[in-house]
Amino acid sequence: MNTPVALEPLYELDDAQLDARIEAAKEKLGESCVILGHHYQREEVYKFADLTGDSLKLARLASQRPNAKHIVFCGVHFMAEVADILSSPEQIAILPDLNAGCSMADMADLPAVEECWKQLATVIDPEASVTPITYVNSAADLKAFCGDHNGTVCTSSNAEHILTWAFDQREKVLFFPDQHLGRNASAKLGVPLEKMVVWDPNEEMGGLTAEQIKEAKVILWHGFCSVHQMFQPQHIDMWRERIPGVNVMCHPECSYEVCQKADALGSTEGIQAAVRAGAPGSKWVIGTELNLVNRLKHEMPDKEIHFLSPSICMCSTMFRIDPQHLCWTLENLLEGHVVNPITVPAREAASAKIALERMLAIV
Repeated sequence: MNTPVALEPLYELDDAQLDARIEAAKEKLGESCVILGHHYQREEVYKFADLTGDSLKLARLASQRPNAKHIVFCGVHFMAEVADILSSPEQIAILPDLNAGCSMADMADLPAVEECWKQLATVIDPEASVTPITYVNSAADLKAFCGDHNGTVCTSSNAEHILTWAFDQREKVLFFPDQHLGRNASAKLGVPLEKMVVWDPNEEMGGLTAEQIKEAKVILWHGFCSVHQMFQPQHIDMWRERIPGVNVMCHPECSYEVCQKADALGSTEGIQAAVRAGAPGSKWVIGTELNLVNRLKHEMPDKEIHFLSPSICMCSTMFRIDPQHLCWTLENLLEGHVVNPITVPAREAASAKIALERMLAIV
């Protein structure tokens, strides 16, 4: 095994030198390594991805490449965890920068969810009446919690299907960590807003009364995406006044008030598909992360595409993965060193996989 490659000197290279070294490392590694690029990833990194998509799609595609011993996930921590859970034991998931996390995922942790479950049990029988659903944007131990308690996982594109299944199983749903996705999907299914309550983990009994818990159909965790939280209803009003007839499409992590004003909602994949299917000359305003919107603008100059917010809204934690970290990761693999492997403990991975497979069976 050779000497590990240091990260710091890579910041002294110019863009052309850095790109050349990444390309050279990719070529030498060949099929033994697959680079995954999430749609929200910065362009300087995204352009080197072998596979692009949303988090679950990428993890599933990587698991279908048995020759790829190393899965380099240019995303955030929970995405690399899912890749580790779904891949074979011979494959190793890698996150180029361990600081690439997700503020939404961090808003719900296992001790807080277990405490919620315990407190709910003083009012109702959660095992008999509540189905826990975690958004895929969550830590592996929360997916495992859902696997252990007859719950499942959802994505932004299948949340309505998962909720429909859940309501067929039990009376109530505990949905975490994103309250907005849970509220928007439940509302689409006709659940009244008054039947949705928000559980604040910093408050005793989530800040709710026993009566509110008994009457609720959906218990939403007090979590949100810091990017999509920035979009406001008045932003949509501004664009409709500026461009009459414009198509407004938002991610369902946006607030209920924003989503109600939009023409359509869509996941990262859904937004791209809708815009690509639009007629030449069509006008779009998109409410999701800036890197994705800019990529669509570059890809389709025949359409007029705008970013919903007047402020810059990008995933700052995913932005931590830069070309230097990607180069450092790949060159260390060439030297026989695996940096930043993401390994989910076996028992936790088994329960999380049950929840993920349950979701895939439903949809």
